[in-house]
Amino acid sequence: MQADLPLQGDMLERRLVELETRLAFQEHSLGEMSEALADARAENPRTSLLLRHMVEELGKVRTSL
Repeated sequence: MQADLPLQGDMLERRLVELETRLAFQEHSLGEMSEALADARAENPRTSLLLRHMVEELGKVRTSL
């Protein structure tokens, strides 16, 4: 039974490293998604303004026809 302990410890260490790697990847991905969401939210007012102008222009074109 004693011979199994180092093997189990090695397996546990590898599993811990794997879990830490996955966690680091998820944290990195979450940071990137958070930045992308912040960028999209910052761009939203500009997009809304452009859409409003396009609708106004379309209305002008329709009334001139």
